[in-house]
Amino acid sequence: MMAATAAARLRAGTRRAPALCRMPWLPLMLVMAAAAATSEQQVPLVLWSSDRGLWAPAADTHEGHITSDMQLSTYLDPALELGPRNVLLFLQDKLSIEDFTAYGGVFGNKQDSAFSNLENALDLAPSSLVLPAVDWYAISTLTTYLQEKLRASPLHVDLATLQELKLNASIPALLLIHLPYTASSGLMAPKEVLMGNDEVIGQVLSTLKSEDIPYTAALTAVRPSRVARDVAMVTGGLGRQLLQRTVAPPAINAPVSYNDTAPRILFWAQNFSVAYREHWEDLTSRTFGVQDLNLTGSSWNDSIARLVLTYDSLFGTMVTFKFTLANRFYRVSARYWFTLENLEIHSNGSVAYFNASQVTGPSIYSFHCEHVSSENEDGNLLVPDTQPSLWQMTFRDFQIQAFNVTGEQFSYASDCAGFFSPGIWMGLLTSLFMLFIFTYGLHMILSLKTMDRFDDHKGPTITLTQIV
Repeated sequence: MMAATAAARLRAGTRRAPALCRMPWLPLMLVMAAAAATSEQQVPLVLWSSDRGLWAPAADTHEGHITSDMQLSTYLDPALELGPRNVLLFLQDKLSIEDFTAYGGVFGNKQDSAFSNLENALDLAPSSLVLPAVDWYAISTLTTYLQEKLRASPLHVDLATLQELKLNASIPALLLIHLPYTASSGLMAPKEVLMGNDEVIGQVLSTLKSEDIPYTAALTAVRPSRVARDVAMVTGGLGRQLLQRTVAPPAINAPVSYNDTAPRILFWAQNFSVAYREHWEDLTSRTFGVQDLNLTGSSWNDSIARLVLTYDSLFGTMVTFKFTLANRFYRVSARYWFTLENLEIHSNGSVAYFNASQVTGPSIYSFHCEHVSSENEDGNLLVPDTQPSLWQMTFRDFQIQAFNVTGEQFSYASDCAGFFSPGIWMGLLTSLFMLFIFTYGLHMILSLKTMDRFDDHKGPTITLTQIV
């Protein structure tokens, strides 16, 4: 019986073997599936160098783009051929671009960032490049690629051995630094792991800086720390660039300053525009931050200050703007107040006057207003003496101070904005209306009265006399 069973199994096995032999594509499919699974794993690569001009801004490193090995070589070749000969490769066990979002300072909390030393190195580096997603195959061959390009064997170093090494700027060196704490990361919080690695990066860079050694550094990982997202639905160019350098805000030009023995009058506006016969000219760039601005005719004393701005070839002629400010003592408030008495425009022998008495404030303060204009839609703080006027003026973010000026900075600003804004008025009126409804309802409830007589089933019934 057992012999028959064994013979049957043997015959079945001989029948299945040719079936597998007829599928030669099965091993190829398994290899392709493994390669596809591997290609879905991406890790970030952060590059920076002490030399400038090594990398141009990567135009296609948006979210969803995966940098291949060929593209990576185009980024690395200029740095290895033209840059420093000392190359540092910081290699972590796990890292993903999402770690920079979750634990970095990309939302403004720089003091709580787990990458403070790395961010500082990128900010100070003359050249830097961030590749959010690099193909795993390209990273796995990165060490070999650097070794072939530099023609130097990789040296596995730590902080102790790095301080003993004598690096030379002309001799190529490839230093491979495995960041610690990754082996025991399962027992530590991810942020603590990343902060420990960042501390090692900071110490290594400090050592190289103290020895004045030029270098090119790279930070990457063996494998991603998070599951890769499906980026097939992500459109190119819409992704957020992480670890990018903070865009510097536009420079603010210095205010106009009139000096005799010390700064006396300060004047500034974010936009200064003037119109003659409905033709507008922007004078901002010709007024603020200009060293040779013509202030001829300006004067100052304790009671009267005049700021005179003269422009050549404005509307085809010379135009002069004169600001006259007066300083007076008011007994009611027991303090000095300044007022912009008027603003004059001199052109071709004619003078246009604007009343600006609403530009006022305590003399120890400056005056600030979002809009100072002769147009009705902007508040009409400048009122022309003649209507209609050929001249129109508009100042945006206007600020001026002519008394008690200390240095080149404005004092605390007295703003033209009223205390009761439209929103405050709406809130007050709505609250009063709701209070009226509540009071009326409470009054109606308190006015309810109960019946003074009730029906007694043992006594006579209550009859209501009909009144006609």
